[in-house]
Amino acid sequence: MKTPQVKLVRLSRLARLPEYSTAHAAGMDLCAALEKPISLKPHQIKLVPTGLALEIPVGYEGQVRPRSGLALKQGISIVNAPGTIDADYRGEVGVILVNLGQKSFIVNPGDRIAQLVISPVVRVQIVEVKTLQKTKRGSGGFGHTGVGKR
Repeated sequence: MKTPQVKLVRLSRLARLPEYSTAHAAGMDLCAALEKPISLKPHQIKLVPTGLALEIPVGYEGQVRPRSGLALKQGISIVNAPGTIDADYRGEVGVILVNLGQKSFIVNPGDRIAQLVISPVVRVQIVEVKTLQKTKRGSGGFGHTGVGKR
């Protein structure tokens, strides 16, 4: 199977190329393309530029996901996680960070702020019907099985 290629344009001299941190990492690190540090106060949301534009192949999408270490240690996440980069989008990739922590968080130029996963996309055909096939679960959702051990 041929490895898909994602073409990339650096829109800023501050932009760093996405990189896989380990041999089997699913996501590539996305970095902040900032002139100076920015502060993210508790519960504040900011769009952080990456300085990159991508050409993702048709049949794939880019998923912008939080970094687990930032989430656990600092409470930093992504509001629309995972954010989707469509194959036909050619603008700058931005990361919508939110500080869910108790203290202000500083994003420095070049900091690894998110990860980018490239995934196949399946497009479906929508078919309107009068009824749906019944299942044991039915319409149960939103925690209907309870909390804790079963």
